[in-house]
Amino acid sequence: MRARDVAVQMTTVVESMPAREAARVLAAQDLPGLVVVDGKGRPLTVLAGTQVLRMALPSYCQDDPALARVIDEAAADVIFDGIGDRTVADLLPRNRPELPAVSADATLLEVASVMARSNVPLVAVVDADRVMTGAITLDGLLDRMLGT
Repeated sequence: MRARDVAVQMTTVVESMPAREAARVLAAQDLPGLVVVDGKGRPLTVLAGTQVLRMALPSYCQDDPALARVIDEAAADVIFDGIGDRTVADLLPRNRPELPAVSADATLLEVASVMARSNVPLVAVVDADRVMTGAITLDGLLDRMLGT
């Protein structure tokens, strides 16, 4: 089985997209992250869902999760207000990791290797021109590898 057989179409984002909109895409499609592409559809990096959380949560909650307990559920609903007018580019780490991408003819073991090495549960599948043709999530990969 090859990457093309497992890859699914996935919504991508550009760096100028509002971060709040990217968070909505993550939630609506139940994704572990989003592939950030340039104007020609070529993937640049992956925005992990945890990066969105990191930007939204107050630093004191990240420093000491026990402090998060003092925020009641009503106040927790407004946590994403902390994102403000930031964009996807603002959510990306300063030192962007290597893009987890494979060719369409990569084997599932190659996909797993790239995913494990990058520590990102999402791999872009690209054509010869590096244009994204689909993506493979960790769930999708494990389903195929385990035959479930």
